[in-house]
Amino acid sequence: MQHRTISGRIRYTSKKPEMLDQERGREWFSFTHHGDGSTIFRARCEIEEPAPTVLRDIVYVLDGKGRPQDLHVHLTVGDAYMGSGWLHHTPGDNGGLIECESFGPSIGRLSQKMPYAGTIDGFGTHPIAGDGYTTRCMDLSKGPHRRKIRVFLPSPDHRGATPPVIAEVEIGLEYVGDETVTVAAGTFHCRHFRFVDDEGPGMGGVQHPHYDVWVTADDDAIFVQGGVGGYMQTWYELVELTR
Repeated sequence: MQHRTISGRIRYTSKKPEMLDQERGREWFSFTHHGDGSTIFRARCEIEEPAPTVLRDIVYVLDGKGRPQDLHVHLTVGDAYMGSGWLHHTPGDNGGLIECESFGPSIGRLSQKMPYAGTIDGFGTHPIAGDGYTTRCMDLSKGPHRRKIRVFLPSPDHRGATPPVIAEVEIGLEYVGDETVTVAAGTFHCRHFRFVDDEGPGMGGVQHPHYDVWVTADDDAIFVQGGVGGYMQTWYELVELTR
């Protein structure tokens, strides 16, 4: 085959005192990088805690210029079908168009079109490995710094556990610096980033707690470890990697 494949597994644990370091979910992911520069990201995510449980399947495509192209999502919440959908991005000279075709028991059949002006930084997908890959939008030549990023998500919910619709989110992303990190999958030279939800009304109208992520210090930007503070108190760690 002509593409290059990366695959792995991330373990979800809790930092809540009553569940300290107990496994609360898991994620299997893969990236296929193609000769024309395009990338396909796939993920299956299982969240056991807090209830209700969430099972998410994602396929996200970026074109040869690293721009979001389309996003497929299927959601099962509490072991019941929540919804499925497809988002598509058509870039223009100064802006573009986001389209959504989705279905769910609570929303019925939904078609949306949302023109936008300016630039965007990608689709937010909700899998942890996807969050890590989003950090590639930062200009590392500036050194540690922070800027506002603009993404479109299929759900504004903090766990992504609602039927697919177009949701625009602006959030702060900070490049903190470089560190060497050891996890179950090995030792990696990493870049440390922090998502800070203070650039607007909050993700889904509710401020998301600070979210620190460490990704490999290369163009693959593979998620290595990370955690969310505040009311969520979660931790994530790369436990398997093949590349």
